[in-house]
Amino acid sequence: MDVQAAVISAPGADFAIDTLTIGEPQADEVLVEIAGVGLCHTDLVFRDGFAPVPFPMVFGHEGAGIVRATGSAVTSVAPGDAVIIGFSSCGHCARCDENLPSYCRSFPALNYAGARPDGSTALAKDGQPVASHFFGQSSFASHALTPARNVVKIDPAGLDLATLGPLACGLQTGAGAVMRSLDCGAGSTIVIFGAGPVGLAGVMAAKIRDCARIIVVEPMASRRDLAVELGATDVLDPGTGDVAEAIRALLPEGVDFGLETSGRDTAIAAGLAALGSRGMLGLVGVPPRPEDMLSVNIAAMITFGHRVIGIIEGDSDQQGFIPELIALHREGRFPFDRLITIFPLAAINEAIAAQHRGECVKAVLIP
Repeated sequence: MDVQAAVISAPGADFAIDTLTIGEPQADEVLVEIAGVGLCHTDLVFRDGFAPVPFPMVFGHEGAGIVRATGSAVTSVAPGDAVIIGFSSCGHCARCDENLPSYCRSFPALNYAGARPDGSTALAKDGQPVASHFFGQSSFASHALTPARNVVKIDPAGLDLATLGPLACGLQTGAGAVMRSLDCGAGSTIVIFGAGPVGLAGVMAAKIRDCARIIVVEPMASRRDLAVELGATDVLDPGTGDVAEAIRALLPEGVDFGLETSGRDTAIAAGLAALGSRGMLGLVGVPPRPEDMLSVNIAAMITFGHRVIGIIEGDSDQQGFIPELIALHREGRFPFDRLITIFPLAAINEAIAAQHRGECVKAVLIP
């Protein structure tokens, strides 16, 4: 079957729309016709060589659409079902058994290798393989093959299915960081570094959790304004002075929680300096280079019991957390649609540029 896809031919190259062939579902796979797919920073850092992946390759890992075919062993979904496609996990390691599939011991191999575990790819061009199964899906395309374990069946009534894909990564990462990883309680205080999709999802989640102070550090004025509209109590421009001092001016005893979404070492340092006693800082931002290191004041960490944790996918269990976020959205408490701007898949390079310029917060691509 022929499909349209946005293909990357070499590290750092522009995306090019091309016609590829896609195979039949394997026994545990489903074929999904993509209604919309979110454009995530992770797609771009892997495109640019953050970690080695094979080329040519189709990225995309925030897909949503309709199941069109299923493999012989699939019983969880059927053709016609509306689904959101999430990340891959093995389902049987110690972390998966703890209902923490984002820390699956096979996560890198299943999500970053550009192929199925058996080494085969779902996509080809003129008989030559094209790397697929990025996060188990490669959904920058009209159709994607993905393990049935990846998909979350949803009731699309009253929802725009095309806009739901970002719940599969960026939005569940920010919301899950606050609601699951950090588990912020009512009356607690939090500082969030970065008001992109992940950071603003964290703002909405902090409001849901009734945090008393929600401080957002963001250089773009338009995004600071949006953060206030979504629940931030205070916003800071990091270009105007010492961020840690500014946070301490608001909360002299420091914050209970910090969420760092930019991957910048200066933001991490400010977050650590702003933590109060027993404060916890969650790291979700991908750093500019994989070899970047974290420097901490060991004495301060011991004295004040500071905690620093890495967070993948907001500790989400997907089958439970994504429906929870949809329910909150229906209640008007998680209005993530305010972040989304629609682009055709063919305009993916323009969408990347617009997102980089800050003209949109979250691009969603429509095949």
